[in-house]
Amino acid sequence: MISFKQLPLEAKAAVAAGVVFFSMMLSRSYLAQQLELRTRHWLLRLQMALFANTLMLIGSLHVWKSTVTMFSRSSAANSFFFMPWKIAVFMFLALAHSSFFTLLFLVAEEPYFFSLAAYTCLGAYIILIFFLFTLGSVEQAYKFFAGRGTKANSSGKSSRTAMKPVVAVLLTAILTVIGLLNASQPPTVNRVEIPVHKLPSTMNNLKVVLLSDIHLGPTVGKTKLAMIVRMVKALKPDITVIVGDLTDSEAEIIRPAVEPLGELNSPLGTYFVTGNHEYYTSDVSNWFELLRSFNIRPLHNENVKIVSPESTDDWFCLAGVDDIEADVLRYSGHGMDLKKALRGCSSEHAIVLLAHQPMAAKWALQERPDINLILSGHTHGGQMFPLNAGAYFLNPFFVGLYKVGQNTFVYVSPGTMYFGIPMRLGSRAEITEIILRSP
Repeated sequence: MISFKQLPLEAKAAVAAGVVFFSMMLSRSYLAQQLELRTRHWLLRLQMALFANTLMLIGSLHVWKSTVTMFSRSSAANSFFFMPWKIAVFMFLALAHSSFFTLLFLVAEEPYFFSLAAYTCLGAYIILIFFLFTLGSVEQAYKFFAGRGTKANSSGKSSRTAMKPVVAVLLTAILTVIGLLNASQPPTVNRVEIPVHKLPSTMNNLKVVLLSDIHLGPTVGKTKLAMIVRMVKALKPDITVIVGDLTDSEAEIIRPAVEPLGELNSPLGTYFVTGNHEYYTSDVSNWFELLRSFNIRPLHNENVKIVSPESTDDWFCLAGVDDIEADVLRYSGHGMDLKKALRGCSSEHAIVLLAHQPMAAKWALQERPDINLILSGHTHGGQMFPLNAGAYFLNPFFVGLYKVGQNTFVYVSPGTMYFGIPMRLGSRAEITEIILRSP
């Protein structure tokens, strides 16, 4: 029987990941009622960071072998640049691994440089792993289809093997720079006209500005939020809605960064619904209180009548539901409750629903197909290559405008900022200017 000591490092990392995951399950099952809510959720976030790091360790060992160990057996090891290269690779991997812990320990009004560097390395790490795996798969396929029956030339083989990490590192460096430059740009303003069934004619051309996934935290701070608020005010919306994932931190820690939200002054109100990341902070009640102090109304499974400025008889129902992650986390007093959210909203008037996740939008339409418009976020449009494909297949609606049935539309924002990694590849941050059209 093979002992733990005899296992390869990758297998040991996998075992460690399994142990951390098992501890997470035990914590949720046996400590749920014994620990205070904030302590329990902080422990969960710490365990998640440890779990992610143990999984990453498998990839990091592969990166080290591909970019360092491979060359240590060649003449390159005698080069003056080999030792600095080893140090650079080690620092790169260490920063990538540390990124998850900045979410716990390095959050302030403005991002720390260390947090930005760590999350940038995490983004580059993901891209590098993808290219090493892809190029390795191509190499194996080439050997299988073209190399059968022929004697391999050892020098040619070694040169091709050495080229794989070189190409992967070059592609990673190029895409990382492009991603950083793309994410550093202000969000684009995307104007979308949406016909809303049963919207009163006096409310034709009503302007709604949609914000989503700002993610105030380790890499997004007050300066970026102030820029977003200035852009929103320039659009002069009738209503502003924030559909979740405003923050990744507790309200008290990041309060100074939130102050620009107090400048939002849409005449028909500013509204907010929770995203999954609000529940990860374990501080939703304090966030609700803070947002109300800025005259932003949280829609906690509730609705409000948006009345036409021209006629008090003309109105539509704006409703909001808690994010579905609240049910997964067993967050007391929270969870998606569509019946409660739409109480008093009948099909005689237009219904607009705010729901953070596209999956929640799908569930809402299955229960209430008379909803006319749902505004969501969550997907980030995949945020960056190669994560785009996963986000596309995991969500029933990915990004942009979808028509469902005869009189229903779903709009999914690609996000107003980004989560953690300050990069955008294959997606663009967006402030959505929605013009509601009366039929």
